[in-house]
Amino acid sequence: MNTTSWIDLNKDAQSGIETLRAHFKGHAYDPHWHDSYLVGFTEQGVQRFSCRRERHCSTPGTVFLLEPGEIHDGDAPSEEGFTYQMLYIEQHWLDKALGGLFENAPTDAQLSFARTLSHDPLLAQAIAQAFRSLHDGEMRMVNQAALDNLLTELTRQLHWRSRPLLDPRLPLVAHRARDFMHAHGTQDIGLDDLAKVTGVDRFRLTRAFKQAYGLSPHAYLVQWRLAQARQRLAAGEQPADVAMALGFADQSHLGRWFQRAYRLTPADYRKRCSNLPD
Repeated sequence: MNTTSWIDLNKDAQSGIETLRAHFKGHAYDPHWHDSYLVGFTEQGVQRFSCRRERHCSTPGTVFLLEPGEIHDGDAPSEEGFTYQMLYIEQHWLDKALGGLFENAPTDAQLSFARTLSHDPLLAQAIAQAFRSLHDGEMRMVNQAALDNLLTELTRQLHWRSRPLLDPRLPLVAHRARDFMHAHGTQDIGLDDLAKVTGVDRFRLTRAFKQAYGLSPHAYLVQWRLAQARQRLAAGEQPADVAMALGFADQSHLGRWFQRAYRLTPADYRKRCSNLPD
């Protein structure tokens, strides 16, 4: 491998999905195949590879989709090389995830990609969100929401997705989900827990919640935790204790979300909270 090439690989313990971000110059890899689905996009440069007896060139923002067993190689035709992000998704996880996300998903629903390359900004964005969430080890509900969004985009064109979603349970779903999050918001709850409590699949759950509150369930849970964090910090609690009490992985995890929302670190807020409007 070229000395200027690099690989950053991680694996999500919950889903088993591997996340890979890599940069290559010149020759990247010889022909090979994987027993998982490969879903990714080119971040920078031109990524050239052979698959399905065709030569492909993937440019920034282009999505590439490979099914298990498809042989492919890779190289960089330009001097600058290329950078890409990739998710390795196992079939057994996919079967279970689709069944939980969509009640009307056939039991034998397998993904089949008509094209190796796709110029789909929504799908590229969904891949990027899922990559960041899994690679950074986000909370369970955030990871599930990102993966659900990815599966929603990947299956958007499948015929069974076009069936109507009339469901008399939906008006109460959002309220039950919100009440459950208020009662268990400091625990590592997931969208599957909310789906079980409300009696609908995760797709209907998320749609009903967004319609009722203008936020997805995972975004609502994060905002609820941050509101609790503000109260605790204002009362003088230490950021590390607040993070532990509210279910964040650690103080830095709390800090990332806190700065996104308020442009302040938890420690800064604790010092200056008396001068900030609540």
